[in-house]
Amino acid sequence: MGKGVKVAVVGGVFAVMVGGAGYGVYNIVSAVSGGGSGGAGAAETKRSGPPGADEVRATSEAFFAAWEKGDGDGAASYTDNAQEAGALLTGYGEDARIGAVRITPGKVTGTTVPFTVKATVRYDGTSKPLSYASELTVVRGRTTGRALVDWEPSVVHPDLKDGDMLVTGESAQPPIEAVDRDGVVLTKEKYPSLGPVLDTLREKYGEQAGGTPGVELVIKHADETADTPLLTLAEGKPGRLRTTIGAGVQDAAERAVRRFAESSVVAVKPSTGEVLAVANHREDGFNAAFQGQVAPGSTMKIVTAAMLIDNGVTSMNGPAPCPPTATWQSQTFKNLTDMQPDEGATLANSFLRSCNTAFIKLIDEQPLTDASLTQEAEQRFGLGRGDWKTGIASFDGSVPASGGPDRAANAIGQGQVQMNPLTMASVTATAITGAFRQPYLVPPELDGRQLRQADGLRADTAAQLKQMMRLTATQGTGRDAMTGLSGDIGAKTGSAEVDGKATSDSWFTGFRNDVAAAAMAQQGGHGGDAAGPIVAAVLRAGS
Repeated sequence: MGKGVKVAVVGGVFAVMVGGAGYGVYNIVSAVSGGGSGGAGAAETKRSGPPGADEVRATSEAFFAAWEKGDGDGAASYTDNAQEAGALLTGYGEDARIGAVRITPGKVTGTTVPFTVKATVRYDGTSKPLSYASELTVVRGRTTGRALVDWEPSVVHPDLKDGDMLVTGESAQPPIEAVDRDGVVLTKEKYPSLGPVLDTLREKYGEQAGGTPGVELVIKHADETADTPLLTLAEGKPGRLRTTIGAGVQDAAERAVRRFAESSVVAVKPSTGEVLAVANHREDGFNAAFQGQVAPGSTMKIVTAAMLIDNGVTSMNGPAPCPPTATWQSQTFKNLTDMQPDEGATLANSFLRSCNTAFIKLIDEQPLTDASLTQEAEQRFGLGRGDWKTGIASFDGSVPASGGPDRAANAIGQGQVQMNPLTMASVTATAITGAFRQPYLVPPELDGRQLRQADGLRADTAAQLKQMMRLTATQGTGRDAMTGLSGDIGAKTGSAEVDGKATSDSWFTGFRNDVAAAAMAQQGGHGGDAAGPIVAAVLRAGS
């Protein structure tokens, strides 16, 4: 927002207009329940149990009437957090500039009341209509026994969270017209999960893109992420910002993640490091594809296999026995329940079947140390130093040097290892080309960013990794997901166990020609169950 603009804390979203009927309801209900701007009155008889239908109706009507009237304190007195609600509701009319509010309740379900809001936002002689839907829940006050609105910022607007604020004024940054690598315009409407990314790109590159600011109603977030525009009152002049996204790949990624809850995917171009797609399907709106920090399961075996080969422990066709169990410093590790042991297995065979015990049995071989996996990740794959400059916020993985049982767990993508789809797509890109090329979403020439450098892999190591991934896609755990894909293909599956969760996180990474992709679906099961189909759909569109 421009300088001097006041801030309306998120809670104040409905204010100012009331017709005679609404005011009458407000006065009647106030008399019945003892609420109103004067605060909560004591009920004659303290009630208990869930609020009844009459209480739900009376409380919500009183709350809506005060809200429409612009009586923030009065509306707040019908909530279970009068202090926060009052500040938000009172600040709404003055700072967010929203007035002429009319609230229409919908059909009540139990103690939940859906409603729609129609209002007008006015600023400096300009006005625009605003409309949206939300809902509230009526609960029993623990100390008073009164029926009260269960206060959440989302009552005011479904996109609001704790600490958020509403602001109407001159935009902090000019708008942008983000385009893909071929000049196709990228919009939130067509690519919904790109919304937070586009907001961040605007905040970071709006001025550099050459636009001029307009006037907007926005959500200003407490966590300092980019503002979320809700309504444009006066158009600014958008600047044009070219990204590395491929519209076709992005469209496939958007559709693929919608099939699975809490899922994310990233696609990159291995020959350049350009990000071709980033998509998330999550309740919290978090860009887990770029910023997630979770265990990647057996997809990490790509890095572990590279460590074993680079240190001369074994090779693709060398020994990697797969016993039923493996014990490392008092902790016993097992394989999937249906995996047959194979004491004569090669590394390629144990890799394509994703045998945990084979990798754990090899990590105590000389010259490996507690730091060997960390060194491989940092020096060869460019991971874990916190210095990737993708153009937006991102996490470049963590592979800490670990002793004890975590040394073994890290080798199979558990323990203290943390990754996300961006880092695992990059791992695959490095594995199949031998060169680390830091992924990026905005060309570094725009702002002079220095991209992360790393040694990359020896040619023979990369050749072995690529061949093992090919075998996994055609004969191993990735076969079902990759069936039907033409060209040069490869894959690695992963299932990451999460404390307290009955179902593991599903991970999958793969390549097809010059596209690498990785996906995760939290609590999605085995790698091929959820993440596999997502990656396959993206690869199918990508080359």
